[in-house]
Amino acid sequence: MPELQPRSSLGGIAYLEKGQGEPLLLIHGVGLNAEAWGPQIAALSDTHRVIALDMPGHGGSAAPGAELADYVAQAAALLDQLHIAKANVVGHSMGGLVAIGLALQHPDRVLRLGVLNSVYERSAQARSAVEARAAEIARSGSCGDIEQPIRRWLGAGETPLHAALRGWLSAMDPAAYAQAYRIFATGDRLFSGRLGGLAMPALFATGAEDPNSTPEMARAMAAAAPRGRAAVLDGQRHMMNLVAAEATTRLIRDLLSQPLEACDTKSLRSAFGSFMTGVTVVTTVDAAGEPRGFTANSFTSVSLDPPLLLVCIAKAAASAAVFAAAPGFAVNILAEDQKEVSGIFASKRPDKFAGVDWAASANGQPLIAGSLAWFDCARREVIDAGDHVILMGAIRGFASREANPLGYARGGYVSLGLEQAAVNAASKSHTVVGAIIECRGGLLAERDAATGQMRLPEVGRSGASGTASLLSAELRRKGIDAELAFLFAVFENPETHVQSIYYRGEAAGPAGALQLLPFDALPYEAFAEEAVRVMLKRYADERQQGRFKIYSGNHERGEVRALG
Repeated sequence: MPELQPRSSLGGIAYLEKGQGEPLLLIHGVGLNAEAWGPQIAALSDTHRVIALDMPGHGGSAAPGAELADYVAQAAALLDQLHIAKANVVGHSMGGLVAIGLALQHPDRVLRLGVLNSVYERSAQARSAVEARAAEIARSGSCGDIEQPIRRWLGAGETPLHAALRGWLSAMDPAAYAQAYRIFATGDRLFSGRLGGLAMPALFATGAEDPNSTPEMARAMAAAAPRGRAAVLDGQRHMMNLVAAEATTRLIRDLLSQPLEACDTKSLRSAFGSFMTGVTVVTTVDAAGEPRGFTANSFTSVSLDPPLLLVCIAKAAASAAVFAAAPGFAVNILAEDQKEVSGIFASKRPDKFAGVDWAASANGQPLIAGSLAWFDCARREVIDAGDHVILMGAIRGFASREANPLGYARGGYVSLGLEQAAVNAASKSHTVVGAIIECRGGLLAERDAATGQMRLPEVGRSGASGTASLLSAELRRKGIDAELAFLFAVFENPETHVQSIYYRGEAAGPAGALQLLPFDALPYEAFAEEAVRVMLKRYADERQQGRFKIYSGNHERGEVRALG
């Protein structure tokens, strides 16, 4: 065991302390003492002020109270006497129950919570077995067969750790041991249904081979806590903080690195959406030989030598297990005219491949017809990554063609197929940005209060030039939740040098501050600009045909080009 600082004592509470920084309180299990955290004290004191206490009746601390609440009160009292307002708290086994009690009773004092090899909602049979052992210890007036828990915790054999545990258990006062064991036998029922009150980041970890503090218990606790995370160490039993000290310490370090404020996932998704990507459909074949696929924009080239790529799939996706187990997969990069294909594979339709033209690759992976490029991959590695799984593939074959890609940004599809001169025009002249937005089968427009004429939603007509982001913000201000999909027209007035850029989009409704005009009776003459009237007539025609194009030119003459 590592050499530790001598114990200190305050108010009958013995403890070890080492290091400086944010406080970390460690609470051991039944029959142990603060030295059971030896490896963690040595490792974590380089960044934290680590305090490991002796629970009541253990080590150098005074005799125990009668209930779990007394152990919780002891931990809170030590923080008070050390003038620590808030601390990270990690408990092992029964110490995990004490840590949970402290976090529930004093949530403002617990920064982050760690619960290692603890118990939750035991079965009646398991609880009765532990209660029987506690009763036997109390009747015998001794600590009983200490070899039995040592074998359960560490397995058979003899190591220095076996000897250390034997020495700690042998030194226990039998009455204090029996009392703590009785509380541990019933304490978990106190928290049944209450873990939803844990607002702080929380870790619930155990060993895969811990028969009493099972992986199922750790996962159930993590699922019940709002910010809970479960971790299971393969091949480990109850004393994993000593047997697998480095791995356990890494789990605690990861907990200590978690932000105190909960992540606003909606805002985070919006921030991620600022990065414009392409769109892919990832495909494979399941064990029954059926094609499976999903839409993804989390696609990255990894290496040229060897040729590697990766994609991500949410663990919640229906096909996540299929892709994780499949020996290979294909990535199809979609072209600009394959928005419908993207929508099909983003849906939960059971027959996604029924309406899509596809063929099998040389290795049997589904390749989507019309894709800009495809990559046929063998599974290289499957990596667990939070709420997603990373699929790394070794590229066995690929092909590509010349066309414009389907783009995606800020929750909507974007067109990259404009002439560079049109794209650069915004930097050379004043720009008006507007949109033709469909809503419940009609067109959204607004009436100019000064002239009484209709106009499309737009920004940049007066003042600074408009942008797509400013237009989206203006629409939200007016109560419109719209998706701006593709560019529809780009034209410049050579006399005024005003550049006009119009998108086409959709809104689910309501119309907010705008008016809803029926497409079969659009009042074209109510719109002041001839260029806008012509654009709307073209839109109505192409809407009936079901195929849109892009106009580029000036306000009088230009070219209409098909997408893709």
